[in-house]
Formats: sequence, C-alpha cells, structure tokens
Amino acid sequence: MKEFKVLKFLDKFKVLFEKFGVDYEIMRKILQMKLVMDGRRIPTIMNKSNKNKEKEEENSFFKSLGLYAFFGLIIVVLIIPKTNLIFQMSCVFGILMFMIMTTLISDFSSVLLDIRDKNIIFSKPVNNKTINAAKFIHVFIYMFSLTIAFSGLALVVSLIRHGFIFFILFLFELILMDLFIIVLTAFLYLGILKFFDGEKLKDVINYIQIALSIVVSIGYQLIGRLFNIIDINIVFTPKWWQYFIIPMWFAAPFSCILENSRNTYYIIFSILAIAVPVIAILIYIKLVSSFERNLQKLNVNSGKTDKRKKKLFYKLSNVFCSNKQEQIFFRFTYYMIKNEREFKLKVYPSLGLAFIFPFLFIFMERGEGKGFSEWLSYMASTKYYLNIYFCALLLPTVVMMMKYSGKYKGAWIYKVMPIKEAASIFKGTLKAAIIKLIVPIYLFQSLIFIIIFGIKIVPDLVLVFINMMFFTIICFKSMRKSLPFSASFQSTQQSEGFIIIPLMILLAALAGIHYKCTFTNLGVYIYMAVMFIVDIFLWKKSFNISWKKVEKSYTV
Repeated sequence: MKEFKVLKFLDKFKVLFEKFGVDYEIMRKILQMKLVMDGRRIPTIMNKSNKNKEKEEENSFFKSLGLYAFFGLIIVVLIIPKTNLIFQMSCVFGILMFMIMTTLISDFSSVLLDIRDKNIIFSKPVNNKTINAAKFIHVFIYMFSLTIAFSGLALVVSLIRHGFIFFILFLFELILMDLFIIVLTAFLYLGILKFFDGEKLKDVINYIQIALSIVVSIGYQLIGRLFNIIDINIVFTPKWWQYFIIPMWFAAPFSCILENSRNTYYIIFSILAIAVPVIAILIYIKLVSSFERNLQKLNVNSGKTDKRKKKLFYKLSNVFCSNKQEQIFFRFTYYMIKNEREFKLKVYPSLGLAFIFPFLFIFMERGEGKGFSEWLSYMASTKYYLNIYFCALLLPTVVMMMKYSGKYKGAWIYKVMPIKEAASIFKGTLKAAIIKLIVPIYLFQSLIFIIIFGIKIVPDLVLVFINMMFFTIICFKSMRKSLPFSASFQSTQQSEGFIIIPLMILLAALAGIHYKCTFTNLGVYIYMAVMFIVDIFLWKKSFNISWKKVEKSYTV
C-alpha cells in the first residue's frame, strides 16, 4: 500500500496520541486506507477538467492544490502593504474562512459524515477513541493542506515583508482557524441530526451552499464598512456587534502584538481567537460519541412528501403546458430539480447570489438622508429598482445546467419513449425550471422592491419579467440542444462558458433600453408591448428543433 509523507510526519507525535488512549498503529492503518480510497474522489473544483482516470491511486485532491494556490494570490496582495493590520488580516481571514468552509462542505462532508467505520471497523477490536481520532486527523490533513495551498505563498511573503513573528503568528492562527471550522461544521451537522433524519441533512448541505454565497456577498461589504477611510488612513470604529465577526478575532492579535495596540476590543478579539477554538475542540471531544450515534440517522429516510406541493405543481403543469407530453416533462423536470442533489449543488449557490445582488447594490447606496425614513424617501426618487435585472444573472446558469445530471445514465429512456417531437421536451423542461427556480425569487424581490419604491414600479416589474423571458429564450438558443439531464457533469463544455459574456452584454442592453424608456411618457408600456409580442413569437418558433440536431449532442 502507498506510503504517505503526512503519515511519516504523524509518526513523530506517536507518544502524544498514545497518551490520549489512541492505538496509534491501528489509527495509522485506518488513515492510510482512507487516503488511498480518497484517490478515487474528484474535488468539485476539478470536476470540469479532470477526465483522466488512468492513475486512480494518485489523490486527485492533492493534484488540485495548484489551482487552489492560484486563487490564493489575492491574499498575497492583501498581505504586502504595511498600513493597518487589523483591516488587512480581517479581509485575509474572511476570504480564507469562506473558501475553506465552502470546500469542506462541498468536498469533505462525505469524509466528516462517513459511517462506513461503524459497519466495517467496529466489528474489529478497535476502540472509539482510535476511530474518532482517525476521522478527525483525516479531515484535518485535507483542511490544512487546502489552507497551505491558499495561503502558502502569503506565508512566505509575510516572512519576507513583516518578519518571523508575523509568520509564526499567521501560521498558528491558520491552524486554530482550521480546527474551529471543522468543529463548527461538525456541530452544525450534529444539531441537524439531533432533530431531523439523514435525508434532511443531505438537503441542508445543499442549502448551506446558498447561505454561504449570501453570507460572503454581505460579509465582504460588512468587513469593508467596519473601517472608514479618512485621508487615506483606515479608521476602526468599535461596535458591540463586531464580537460576532469571526475574521476580526483572528486579525486582532496581529495588531496587539505587532502594533502594540491596547484597544479593549482588540484584546477581547484576541482572547476569542484562542479561547473559542480550544473550547470548541474540548466540547467536540466530549460530544463525539453522541455525534457518531446520530450519524446512524444518515441511513434513515422518513420518505415524507408534501402532497399539497405535489398537487400545486400538477395544476401548474395543466395551466402552462399545451399538451400531455409537455406536461410530463414539466413534472419530470420539477422532480429532478427537487431531488437531484448534485444538480442543486451546482445551481443553488447561483440562486443565492441572484437573490442577494439586487438588494446588495441598493442598500450600499445610503442616499442623502441619515435615517431609514429619509433613505426610503431618497430611494423612492431614484431608479434603483432596475437593479432587479441582476436576478436574471441566474438564467444562463440554469439553462446551461438543465442538460446535466448525476444520474445521466438513465437517459436511455429517451430512446424507448414514444416521443413525437423534441419541442414538447424542451418547452416543458424550460417552463418547469422557470417556475421552480426563477419565479419564487423574482416574486419575493418584487414584493420588497414595491415596499421600498412604491406601487408605481409595478409596470416596470412586469416589463423586467417579460425581458427575462426573452433573455431565457436567447440563452436557450445560444447553447447546445442536449436532452434534459442526459449528460454527465464531468463532460461540461468549457466553450459554453464563453457564451455567458455576450449574454451579459445583451442583458445590460435590455436594462439600458428600459432605463431610457422611463424618461418618456408611455415609454415603458410601449417597450412592454413590443417585447411581449417578441416573446410570444420566439416561444412559438424557438423550439422547432429536429431530432438530428438534438442527437448530435446526445450522450448516454
């Protein structure tokens, strides 16, 4: 079996593990086997490009670290200046925590939630401490490797630019941060498993992707607003709620130690940076047996379905679909979107961004007033409601991803079904995607915008939706015509990514014309009537696709 360098490094701490009651030799064997098995798992970041399976014994994760290192260049840019360490390092740890936690949830949840140990290893004379230690070290190996890939170059630059003390402090806090993220994620899963079954947890892992997308979008703005830039000097204004901004915990020790700051807030932040991870680890050790017991719920599926939602979607299919075949694919697409976890993992983070972007840009604009009522009065006099076009940023991703599935091998069913024409397939699929993914977000955003800007913007909101339907058809016509859910995610065509650039230009043009029309009487209504007619024409003509054209890109 392959010998890993990281295991040789762990050998130096053999005595320490044995003092805690861990059978080190068995733990080492378990880790070695896990690392070999991980060679078959392809990280999310490499899904699109890694098609070579000739060297299965090589761990794909370690081969992906070079790509992670490239993304870490932005951290180097933040490390170089010698301006305000609390500001610089807050940004550094904010980026690192988001990237690492996102990767942990997307790529390593299966490692943290592994229950095969119960079925295989527990039948052998191996104690709980040894198995739990092997699992924790297994995750930490990947987490620390990932962290070093992201921040390794930044560590070298920090040593040259800021000195040895900065370097040691940075490295020490990276270790604390990794431990804190692992334990925090474990607590999150434990809380979910305490009250729900394993099926719910699998869904929550997808929903966390959306939440993280929203949090990072807000977080970057929030971290920036913690500081005021006055005459090129960065000024920190302490507030009580900043105790909940975790990146500032890890940034504060740099200011206390290297800048000799005695700010009370900085001192408390520094204490939290050390105390919270240590306390979290101690609590995790106490609760690890409970966590392992609850993991058995991953094998439990309540199987409950919401019959009211099912009936509603049946009614919607009858209303929006013109024939039985179209209704069938409308319902089929709904169930695939609802139940296909790999599809949700790819698409749902974009939902989060599409949801938050329109609000993010209007709330960044403070206006001339200082209070909330003055801000509302100011916003009502502007045309910032057109930011709702940012919701349409989701459409190219949705249309592009409708052809992919983790269960693509089941696409043989298309060849045996008595399908007369391809139009009904694509119409039903596209309509279901719009109603399931786009319409709920747009309706909620429209309601909030009406509250902010007033009832006068209703015609504009109707026009935006009509333009979004036009944009959807253009996205569909611009991309390959593969049958829904018939291709593997690993076969994603890189060339389709470049189509998004002209599509974004088109969306900007639609919004620009809308903006110009708001300055003329009846301009919005004339634009609305024209685009409505164009939409009807395109929806009738764009789906006349020959089977030969579809079959060229058909893969099973």
